[in-house]
Amino acid sequence: MDKDTLNVNVNLNDYLPLRDVVFNALRKAILSGDLKPGERLMEKQLAEKMGVSRTPVREAIRKLELEGFVVMVPRKGAQVAEITEKDIQDVLEVRGALEELAVKLACKNMDDKDLSNLKRVMREFSEAAKREDIEMMIEKDVEFHDIIFRSTKNEKLIQIVNNLREQIHRYRVAYLKSFDNFKVINEEHEQIVFAIENRDATLGESVAARHIKNQEDAVIQYIRKGTSK
Repeated sequence: MDKDTLNVNVNLNDYLPLRDVVFNALRKAILSGDLKPGERLMEKQLAEKMGVSRTPVREAIRKLELEGFVVMVPRKGAQVAEITEKDIQDVLEVRGALEELAVKLACKNMDDKDLSNLKRVMREFSEAAKREDIEMMIEKDVEFHDIIFRSTKNEKLIQIVNNLREQIHRYRVAYLKSFDNFKVINEEHEQIVFAIENRDATLGESVAARHIKNQEDAVIQYIRKGTSK
């Protein structure tokens, strides 16, 4: 880990205990890919980079370990948890089922305002893809799917999705950073919007399932390339 190139920013103006501020900064760096899977977390270097003592860094790393973002390796210490094929399959299997249900319910329950917003976000994602603006694509992809989940009007479904949000986000980042055929994603978004607008739940479920399966395949391929180097 090179402390001169590591991009971990701490907002010390946050009204939170310092350990939580450090935790949020490290978690964001892991989710964004600035801290990569397998990368060691050196307390001293992180503390110097973030301008804090080692104590809140140590406490933040322990909390990250509890949430599955960090693992402790004998004789090496803390490192960012690897993304394994089994992890991907488990998380995206659940997400696939949730997405299919969400689109099915959205076909029945989405109102005109949410549909208009969904179309707007779809266009904004497409524009970001043309610019190859990955950060904006991630933001718009999250917003696109959030509109669908919110429009289901099913609070339990929304709660389950929120509980999986950060695990899903980590794979979304890996997916969009590794996937170069953004036309496919745009087409899938368009088909989902078409299905919802036409209240075609069967089509919507089918496209949603394919959308998540393509994500699973792309991330697994990305990981295999990384481990084969």
